Amino acid sequence: MTAYPYELPTLCQPVPARLNPHVSSADERSRSWAREMGLLDRSDRQGPRIWDEPAFASMRIALLAAYRHPDASPAELDLLTGWYVWTSWLDDHFPQVCARPRREAKAYLDGLAGFIPEGSAPVPSPANPGERALADLWPRTVTGMPPGRRRRFAAATRALLQGRLRERDLLADGRAPNPIEYVGLRRASGSASWSAGLVEHVLADELPGEIVGTRPFRVLRDAFADAVHLCDDLYSYRREGGPGNGVAMLERFLGCDPQTAADRVNDLRTARLRQLEATAAADLPELMAEQGLDPEQRARVVRFVRALREFESGSREWHERSGREVRPGAPAGRRPGGPTGLGTSAALPRPPGAAATPGYPFLLPDFHMPWTVRLNPHHAAAHRASRAWAGEMGMIGAPGGLWSGGRFEAMELAKWCAMTNPGASAELLELTALWFIWVLALGDHFVAEHHARGDLAAARLFAGRLPRFMPLDGGVTPAPANCVERGLADLWARTAPRLPRERRSGLRDEVLTCCAGNLWELANSVRRRVPDPIHYIETAREAKGSDRLALLIQRLGLPGELLDDESVRELRHACADHLGLVNDIVSYRLETEVERQPNNGVLTVCRFLECDLQTAVDIVNDQLTACVRKFQRIVRDDLAGGGAGVAAYVEGLQNWMCGNVAWHLGNRRYLEPGAAVVPRVPRNAGISAGLVSAAPAPSDQGMQAPRQRVST
Repeated sequence: MTAYPYELPTLCQPVPARLNPHVSSADERSRSWAREMGLLDRSDRQGPRIWDEPAFASMRIALLAAYRHPDASPAELDLLTGWYVWTSWLDDHFPQVCARPRREAKAYLDGLAGFIPEGSAPVPSPANPGERALADLWPRTVTGMPPGRRRRFAAATRALLQGRLRERDLLADGRAPNPIEYVGLRRASGSASWSAGLVEHVLADELPGEIVGTRPFRVLRDAFADAVHLCDDLYSYRREGGPGNGVAMLERFLGCDPQTAADRVNDLRTARLRQLEATAAADLPELMAEQGLDPEQRARVVRFVRALREFESGSREWHERSGREVRPGAPAGRRPGGPTGLGTSAALPRPPGAAATPGYPFLLPDFHMPWTVRLNPHHAAAHRASRAWAGEMGMIGAPGGLWSGGRFEAMELAKWCAMTNPGASAELLELTALWFIWVLALGDHFVAEHHARGDLAAARLFAGRLPRFMPLDGGVTPAPANCVERGLADLWARTAPRLPRERRSGLRDEVLTCCAGNLWELANSVRRRVPDPIHYIETAREAKGSDRLALLIQRLGLPGELLDDESVRELRHACADHLGLVNDIVSYRLETEVERQPNNGVLTVCRFLECDLQTAVDIVNDQLTACVRKFQRIVRDDLAGGGAGVAAYVEGLQNWMCGNVAWHLGNRRYLEPGAAVVPRVPRNAGISAGLVSAAPAPSDQGMQAPRQRVST
């Protein structure tokens, strides 16, 4: 019987694989080192053995290091092999950790993190083989490492451990991840993103700090990691039920046969490699020019990209020669009857009683929402005040305005704030509503003034002026040139005096982050580039920043040490992702068919998976449910007993999520795009017609209330 229930697809290889000539000596020393660290003994001296000598020899981990790093010195290759032995052992030991109660699993991972010290802080005595190996590897790696690179490598190693806890939580829930959740989980728990730090270490080149934290560099690193993980999935197909393999995940989630799933995984891997090459060829040179890097700094970046390519090819070559992933006797894949595979969900029978919802080119999903919406009693007054303010700022009706009066009334923007902030005072609700209107006006301004003309340079000039309307010292501001600048100057004068200086600076940073996210979306539109869904979700947290602004304005905050806590950060991310993805489902038609924008979560899933529209909507909705469940799990397991401040913070985020769903399903901002002042972009601009619906515009279909499960 073959090792796979499918024919292995032909894999793209960026460059020819090369083998480090010191592989034999590294292999010998890695066996001695693994034995010395106790990795070939029983874990924690109890439970089943993870590896024995024959199993370790068959994996040929030194060969993996030698293919991934063909130019490493003998000493460096020994060190790299040790790291790959440690991560592989942790992979195989992790099922035992998963079987423990969550607090014990977290304590185990926290114990490992204790051997990744800040600076020269002391470390404890190792208590198990994993800790012993990490205690040996860490000082050998970071001694003499530049501070910036050491901080990045430490953060990546801790994130690798934290990703294992996320994987454990998913397994404990007994739920198979959807494709987008899976890719994000693999980026967190897989070792490829972390391995980029080893690539930099071997080169002994300090990457320019000006580019390391930028979006193009993150795209490069994420595309690299995804391609490595997807290649691994093709070689490590596991039995049905395990969520850690992309082929098995697609087979289950899309109801396709193993061959179709394997072919699709290979297509995704190829697409990620193309993204890596496109970023290296176009985005990085532009970024290096913007940052003014000198020739030697640029050469470091070029060497790093070349090393990533060799890492990709070396990983694939190792899979062909290692005994680690091949599992003879794997069960043959079942082939379900009827149409299967990506793009065929439209041919499957619809659920009984399902009917297309007018106003949408797909069945609107039932959003899972466990909390009840409450409406702030001051909402009518907030609406009147915000209507008057938007008119005074020139956002409504005036030359250069963004909305007609009727359009503004139909959008009920103040009602979003009243639903998401049910307990706010009248004064605070009004201020929050004005900021929310301004955030939407900023996004609509980018579409109306810059997207239609594809004028990225003018958009950057506009963004560069915004800081001048937010003086931290209360100084004078220039004369505003448009309604967005006028609104920002007025809001800053209203809000800044209410805030202490550090919170004022935070508000300014959030406004600029929101603007930068809009610039990124505009660049995608101008370049006709549909982003990958994981990167899109992460960036949408920045572009759609009304929730973070509200945190600062409402003083709904936590002490600094809690705000920086990993669990609280994950809680905020779950909330922000839920807010953005609900918007993407409801706004699909306006954004893709009227504004011709590629920045929509449903569209990114369509392109990423090459699936039909309804399948993409269902996947996005599944991700929404995952956000809610993750939120509830964090509150239950990590924040219970946190006190009144934590409870108020959690309740505020819950109000945002349920109020946001109710508002999106109950207003007409996205259902009547024909009423918008925002100009239509020509049909031949932007995304291809094959990715949008051919259904008539909502105004031609007639309207009825969409299905919903949210009580208001």
